[in-house]
Amino acid sequence: MQIRKSYREVNPELLSAEIKDFIIKQGASPGEAKLETYTLPDESANFISRTTMTFNAQSETAIRAHIVGSVRTETKMMLDIEDKLFPKDKVDALMADLDFIFGSYEVKD
Repeated sequence: MQIRKSYREVNPELLSAEIKDFIIKQGASPGEAKLETYTLPDESANFISRTTMTFNAQSETAIRAHIVGSVRTETKMMLDIEDKLFPKDKVDALMADLDFIFGSYEVKD
């Protein structure tokens, strides 16, 4: 299963931290994590952040999180979830927490 969301004026590092906490709350354990920051061309004061994280369940990678964005513009999140390792009830609880905190910032298509 894949979940995609876009948010306006949300700090990507804050979103990454909340995603991590929400996924751990649902019983997965953190795996690898990587944060990269890039400057925008001709705008040295503006940055784009890229975070990738993995989370394990049953000793296997159950979730891969990808977050890319900037506080001043838009932050995009993509979660790749292995259904067999992270069941729907846990995904629903994760999404409820995420929507409660960030729902008002979500970009609706």
